[in-house]
Order: sequence, then structure tokens, then C-alpha cells
Amino acid sequence: MRPVRRRAEARELELRAASRAPPTARRGAPIAEPLAMLVRRGLNPRLSRPDLPFNSKLPEDALVAIAARLHHYAFRLFLRGAILAPAGFLPTEATRYLAAEPARAMAEDLVTLGLAERRGGGRYRLLTRARSFGGTLEWWMARELGARLGLAVATGVRTGARGVGGDLDMVATAEGKLIYVELKSAPPKHLTDAEIGAFLRRVRAVRPDVTLFAMDTALRLGDRVLPMFEGALSQDRDTPPAPRRLVHDTWSLTPHVYVVSAKESLVENACRAIAEGLRALAPPAP
Repeated sequence: MRPVRRRAEARELELRAASRAPPTARRGAPIAEPLAMLVRRGLNPRLSRPDLPFNSKLPEDALVAIAARLHHYAFRLFLRGAILAPAGFLPTEATRYLAAEPARAMAEDLVTLGLAERRGGGRYRLLTRARSFGGTLEWWMARELGARLGLAVATGVRTGARGVGGDLDMVATAEGKLIYVELKSAPPKHLTDAEIGAFLRRVRAVRPDVTLFAMDTALRLGDRVLPMFEGALSQDRDTPPAPRRLVHDTWSLTPHVYVVSAKESLVENACRAIAEGLRALAPPAP
């Protein structure tokens, strides 16, 4: 039989409490509203180091030119290929979707933008190394959505939530609402069930008002991506709602979670999904 532990008397409890050192002062909430909203949700957000093939502190006119060029889907594919060849590349090696002359023109665009240099033998090399295209996609989408919708934006945010891996690619605020955007630069065939599961765990930890899973692809989401989401959501409910098309290949999974592709325009589709999400949060119309 286990001995009964004696309960401490009131004086003992007070003595123990009085002998403890004062608690460590906690840092104040971040100035940026997206990060502050994460703190209010009990998280401890921190920013990751930007992973870009250029200096994010370039003069504004240079950043405007880079952002404008990234609107071209073929250019994004080309830059993605160039990033994967840090030692240098022939233009046709950076893309499978362009003939030799258009590919060389895009390599020259990289030089004009200050992102690359010419090498011998018709080769080119990026001046700043990046691990992947993901950081560039985050930077561009944050810049575009912030400007178009008046959002306060942060990218590459570590939540600090226990048991939740991965960064929040983009968090934004508008109208007192928290928006989370997960961005994927690889084609759908590389998407895994584990990635979708991790994304949904982040959503449940953060509890954003509007969530986007955005894939920079012109390939059909219905062939692979939507069925994967339906399978993941069916684990928590018997009959998950059927995806509802908003426009092009942009879908509503629930009134607050959307899957977005780059068909026609990644930025325009994301804007449409965010608008739908905010409208869903509004009170009923009279």
C-alpha cells in the first residue's frame, strides 16, 4: 500500500513561493500584426532567414522589376530551373518548356535584372545562391497580395508550436482576420500525403480565419491534389464536403480553406480565394 503524502500547509506553500526567483521577463508582442496575432494564439513565432537568389534590400525599382517579371509563369519555371543549377547552366538546361531562343532571352532577362552573369560557352550562373524557388515564390506572393489587398504580411514564419513542423510560408492580416497561405513551387506529382498532413496540423495549431494551399502549377488539381485532400479530411469526418470550384482551377474545400493553382494567374486566383474566405466570415446579408 502506498503511503499517503502529507499535504503542505499554507505557511509552507507561501514559503516555497516566496523563495522562488522572479520569472524571466517575456518579450513584448511583435510590432508586425501577423506575428502579433500568432502570439495572441499562444504561439511563439520567429522569422526564418530569407532564401532568395537576390538581395531583398535592393533598390525598390530593382525589386519592382523582379516582381513584374515573376508574373510570367514560364519565367518562374525558368528561374526555378536556374536555382537548381548553382554551378551554371545553358538556357535550355533550365527549362523543358521553351525552345532555345526564348530560353536564351530569359537567361538574358536574369542578367538584366541583376540576378545572373554570363559565363563562357553560352552558359549563365546566378549571382546569389538559393536553396530552392520556394523563398522567391513566398517573397513575390507576399509582395503582390500585400499591395493588391492592403494586407500586412510576414513570410517564412516558425510557429513555435509543439509537434508542428515546417514554417508558415505566408501569414497576413486584414480586417482583424488572420490569413495563412501555404505555397508549393513543385508540380503536383511531388506532393505527398505527409505534406498535406503536416499542413493540416499547422492549420489546426494556428486556427487562421482563411487558409490557402496554393500550388504554382498550371496542371489540373483534380487529378491528384483534390483527391489527396479529400482523403486527408475524410480521416476526421465521415463525409467531408465536396470541393467547390470558384474560378479556373481554384477550389473551396470548406468556407475557410481553399486550394489554388496558377491556371491563368496565381495571384488573381489567390485574391479571389481570400475574398471568398472573408465574405464567408461576414454576417448574413439582410
